[in-house]
Amino acid sequence: MNKDEFDMAAVNRFFEHDYHDRGIVKWQGFFLSDHTSALNKARTRERTVVQARPIQSLSDRTVILADAFAQGYRVKIQLAELDHNGHFYPDLIGTVSGYNATDIVLNGTTFVSLDQIRNIQRAP
Repeated sequence: MNKDEFDMAAVNRFFEHDYHDRGIVKWQGFFLSDHTSALNKARTRERTVVQARPIQSLSDRTVILADAFAQGYRVKIQLAELDHNGHFYPDLIGTVSGYNATDIVLNGTTFVSLDQIRNIQRAP
C-alpha cells in the first residue's frame, strides 16, 4: 500500500469503535456566549446617545484648532454627520498633529475635513 493511500476499513473501524464524538453542543455554548457579549456591547453603544453641541463657525473652529496645534493639548471633536439611527457619532478625541487648508490630522493618522466638524472643544 502506498503511503498516500489509506484503508477505508480501518477508517470505518476507527469511527465505529474508537472515536467518540461529544457533539457540537459544547461549541454552541461558546458561540452563544460570544454572540450575547457582542450584542450587549452594541446595545450599550446604542444607548449612549451623544447630545448635539452648538454649531461653531469656521473661524471659531480654526482658532481652537490652531491653538491646540500650537500648545499640544487634546481636543474633542463632534462631527456633523449622523449614524443610521439619526444620532451623532461619539466624539473624536486626540491631539492635532498637522493640518492643511481643508483638513486636520488627528493623532498622526486620522484626517478630518474642516467641513465635517460641527463643534470642537478642549478635551479633559
